[in-house]
Amino acid sequence: MHLLSRNKWPAIIGLAPAFIIYVLFAIIPIIISFYYSVMEWDGFTEMRFIGLGNFKEALSDPIFWQALKNNLFVVVASVFGQVPIALFFALLLNRKMKGGKLFRTIGFMPVVISTVIISLVWGMMYNSRRGLFNQMLEGVGLENLTQNWLGDPKWAMISVCITMIWQFVGLYLIIFLAALQNIPQELYEAAEIDGASGFKRTLHITLPMMRETIIVAVILCISGSLRTFDLIYVMTAGGPGHSTEVLAMYMFDQTFSSTRYGYGSTLSLFIFFFSLGLVYLSTLILRRKSE
Repeated sequence: MHLLSRNKWPAIIGLAPAFIIYVLFAIIPIIISFYYSVMEWDGFTEMRFIGLGNFKEALSDPIFWQALKNNLFVVVASVFGQVPIALFFALLLNRKMKGGKLFRTIGFMPVVISTVIISLVWGMMYNSRRGLFNQMLEGVGLENLTQNWLGDPKWAMISVCITMIWQFVGLYLIIFLAALQNIPQELYEAAEIDGASGFKRTLHITLPMMRETIIVAVILCISGSLRTFDLIYVMTAGGPGHSTEVLAMYMFDQTFSSTRYGYGSTLSLFIFFFSLGLVYLSTLILRRKSE
């Protein structure tokens, strides 16, 4: 603290570029969105002030509520899919085993592959006629379980979420592995002397020591799921019948396809406040449970 107070100006000068970029690309667009949200504007003609008209329209818009419901489904599927699976594999790969580094690389690979490529490949695998999944089911005599995975509203969102879980498990796997390697080995050695089994060591040492990392992973997972757009857009474009439409896609459609910049800005504000509220709530719940 004393060192920081002595070097105040170099610290301010060093942080200034990042702060200016943050203000330009984060704070100012939010303020502009507030301005557009009370306007009716198609991007060409003159803006017209309509007050809270866009907000009222959004609250009575059934597609908005459907998109919100779909977003919540994605959040729940991601948190309860990506985080536990990544934690399980991280615990497994943290042991000394042959090919551990190879498995880590394979696990992380989907994270660095383009989302568009992943969407196209999984879209082909889900194909109702020539897709891998239906062919596998037919191959083992389970023809009655074959589905139109992306064309049936009952299965479309589940299919998309499975792809999303597969894509991002590797990210949390690497985060958890890094946290596991920072746990002091002395704790495990002391527990071993006391006769604690592998499961008890995981329960009473590993998981408590990883508490903060797990909380951060859950928050990252929630915020990432709320911003999901490209994967669903390529795989289903929100269909069939808005069954996979999420808020970001609906905002994009209203803003750029329907050229309703005012209404699109209102939807973006709903996403902003909804994300903020959900992340705050989840942080509060997780921290209270861990205390």
